[in-house]
Amino acid sequence: MKSKGFVQLLIALICIAAIAFVSICGFGTDKSGSASDVKLGLDLAGGVSITYQAVKEDPTSAEMNDTVYKMQKRAEGFSTEAEVYPEGDNRITVAIPGVSSADEVLKTLGDAGNIYFIYGKSPDGTVNIERDLDGSYKLARPLETIISDGGLVVDGSDILDAQPQMYQDQIQGVQYVVDLTFKSEGTKKFADATEYAYSYRSAGSLENIIAIVYDGEIVSAPGVSSVISEGRAQIMGQANFDESNVLATTIRVGALPLELSVLRYYVEGASLGENALDTSLIAGLIGIGLIILFMIIMYRVPGVAASLALLFYVGIMVICLNLFEVTLTLPGIAGIILSIGMAVDANVIIFTRIQEELGTGKTVRSSIKIGFSKALSAIVDGNITTIIAAIVLYFLGSGTVKGFAQTLAIGIIISMLTALFVTKFILNAFVNLGADKVGCFGEKKGYKKMRIIENFPKFAIISGVVILAGAIAIIVNTATIDAPFNYGLDFSGGTATTFTVDGELPSDIKESLDQKITAQLGQSAVISQERGTSTFTVRTKELSTDDRAKLTEIITSSYSVQADNITTESVGATVSGEMKKDALVAVIVATICMLIYIWFRFKNISFGLSSVIALLHDVLVVITVYAIAKDVISVGNTFIACLLTIVGYSINATIVIFDRIRENMAEKLAKESVADVVNKSISQTFTRSIYTSLTTLIMVVLLAILGVSSVREFAIPLMAGIIAGGFSSVCISGGIWHLFQKKKKKAE
Repeated sequence: MKSKGFVQLLIALICIAAIAFVSICGFGTDKSGSASDVKLGLDLAGGVSITYQAVKEDPTSAEMNDTVYKMQKRAEGFSTEAEVYPEGDNRITVAIPGVSSADEVLKTLGDAGNIYFIYGKSPDGTVNIERDLDGSYKLARPLETIISDGGLVVDGSDILDAQPQMYQDQIQGVQYVVDLTFKSEGTKKFADATEYAYSYRSAGSLENIIAIVYDGEIVSAPGVSSVISEGRAQIMGQANFDESNVLATTIRVGALPLELSVLRYYVEGASLGENALDTSLIAGLIGIGLIILFMIIMYRVPGVAASLALLFYVGIMVICLNLFEVTLTLPGIAGIILSIGMAVDANVIIFTRIQEELGTGKTVRSSIKIGFSKALSAIVDGNITTIIAAIVLYFLGSGTVKGFAQTLAIGIIISMLTALFVTKFILNAFVNLGADKVGCFGEKKGYKKMRIIENFPKFAIISGVVILAGAIAIIVNTATIDAPFNYGLDFSGGTATTFTVDGELPSDIKESLDQKITAQLGQSAVISQERGTSTFTVRTKELSTDDRAKLTEIITSSYSVQADNITTESVGATVSGEMKKDALVAVIVATICMLIYIWFRFKNISFGLSSVIALLHDVLVVITVYAIAKDVISVGNTFIACLLTIVGYSINATIVIFDRIRENMAEKLAKESVADVVNKSISQTFTRSIYTSLTTLIMVVLLAILGVSSVREFAIPLMAGIIAGGFSSVCISGGIWHLFQKKKKKAE
């Protein structure tokens, strides 16, 4: 048997080493599949994300598809890793990671309007453009009037493409131009216009000019040097390739089938994203180390097996991120770290069962077999309910919240399979090697009986006091700040600009900055400082791209802050209203789905209703934390992720207890009351409840301590939710189920 155990352990170690190698170094010469190959979101890589909405009320699918395609081609001019994807029926999001010139991208793309080519002076003699004092051209009349009076040559619907080019001219050297290609209808229109303008080529007059207007401003006003009848033209006179590229990009954007307006945008400095990634990874590595140490101390040989399986899990997780092309974001990292903590849960349930079987005098081999068998239903049911929360989150969430849902769901599935198969394989290998003594596993010959049902009124009072405190805080907040919570941008709308000042802070930094913003932008700002740091957030009404550039200039020039160390997020009122609705809908939908699943699995509606009441208790406790700690955490884009994570976690913990109640009710002795069964079941699973809460808390606390502010805002309420979930599963859920049973018995 020892030789068999040696072979089994060797196979396990080789597999773990191979997966670790692939996750670090990747496959083949291109190193694809490695951790360094994982696609990073904007909050980690830096870059720009802009969400547009079609101005047209009901765009067709063909118009949306064409617009997405052209936006993708345009975005690729800034980065080959740019992504453009539709959201719903009338929205498009453009994500361009890793760009260093975020301001330039936002200025060029932030206000996507249509593109118009107009006569400098129409054939009927009407003047459309005029020179400004600085020599540039401007519109002489409103654009709508020019178009209605026949001054339009072509618009974006007539343009097929625009690309920057450079070529060698024998006389003038290098020339930078924009190559234009027109559609068939545009070709005829442009030919007629250039024939008219060409006739004035020697006069140097406005008639010879065809001006290009984008978003209400003239971006170029070239003269016509020939009749262009073949559908291809060149705009000459650009000073360098970058200038040609900007003009070509502007024309391509304006040539979209749909006119778009900006709903929200997000700009993250590359160095800030790198710092967020580093701190989150450090938190994860420390957490894994502490969990491995905890498992070995508490469970001995099974703890070693679980630790090796955990390493296997981490490697597989990295490979899956690449395989499914998941874009890793900060909430996504939080999802992975959270799933690592929850991965211990299945092992704790199994090992507890094994120790109980050993306590009855069974052999180690028999106890392992029975332990895995008895733990299966609780593990599957608990994880499926959490996956339900992740699925709801994926379909009702957006952006980084989707990334969190993906990583959480993948992590839960992998952790469940790892515990049921990999841990079991390694554990059997150790047993075959000779670790088949009870002392290698530990045993539970009994348990301390807890009087949960008898003390249920006290527990209910404690919960009631906490929830009442939250209600009072909401009332006070509404009276003082005109809102129940400190709403982040996703729920309030506006623009938030965050930066960190190095060195000594001026004592009047907030006052002086507010004065400069008022003078430059014509509006006051709310400026807050992150406690214990030199990081500031400036909240204003929604800023235009020009005003955002002015604010960036104020910050960089006044406090020696680099532009790539500034994060900006802007959300329109439409999006903020939808986020509030989505948060409520997501929790309700997830709750209903879980209730249906538990009803189906337990064949008893009392279990489902008790679970839902317990999870609503946890949600209310977390809402209390948001209300009381409004100066530390805000209700932002991770709010939905936080609530649904807690919903899934709470149900997971409650189901383990209910599964034991169901089992014990089937074996109930005549002399035992229902209250005795509930107390017995909770007592038997108490160790599991504490250990799982503790290991998950380890990961979340590390995120709160080491993570950046956005991660910390996610971790702090999650800590409260984990504690509340542990309390409700042990002290509340069983008591509620017992009340339902008493009511049912009276009804009978």
